[in-house]
Amino acid sequence: MPTPTKGPRLGGGPAHERLMLANLAAALFEHKRITTTVTKAKRLKPYAERLVTFAKRGDLASRRRVLGLISNKGVVHELFTDIAQAVENRDGGYTRITKIGNRKGDNAPMAVIELVLEPVSAKQAVVAEATQAAAKAAPAAEEAPAEEAPAAEEAATEEAPAAEETATEEAAAEEAPAAEEAPAEEKDAK
Repeated sequence: MPTPTKGPRLGGGPAHERLMLANLAAALFEHKRITTTVTKAKRLKPYAERLVTFAKRGDLASRRRVLGLISNKGVVHELFTDIAQAVENRDGGYTRITKIGNRKGDNAPMAVIELVLEPVSAKQAVVAEATQAAAKAAPAAEEAPAEEAPAAEEAATEEAPAAEETATEEAAAEEAPAAEEAPAEEKDAK
């Protein structure tokens, strides 16, 4: 059994709350932006994002599930065609809440909740592509070290004598300038 939300329900009873959220979601999908109280906006956000996720799936079962919650077929059609295509590259975060101050009559805190239909930024798209490429390369990288291990050992044995020769040459090069500096220091001391 799902855990009930804490605090008082919107509108009094649970049935009224469900209807209010469904109507708010329908208005949001129809107008792309609505003004409501902060409390209603915060309760609407996960509800609306869940419906957008169903719309992104696009199958018949998802459409019927959304139609069970929102009775307006025109709004559901718009959700599944326009909104789902606009947010197909976005991984969540389909809505944005902006607080706009208090209402004049009863001083209730108000907010604007809107759909985020802007395309994902180029940087986020590049990061997503890089992550996918890394995931594809990871299985190939796991197989490659097993094949390259004998070759790496052979290369290491060939590089070892070369590294010793280089170290000897570097040590000799360091000793030569040190020998030249010593007589100069002795002359300065006299």
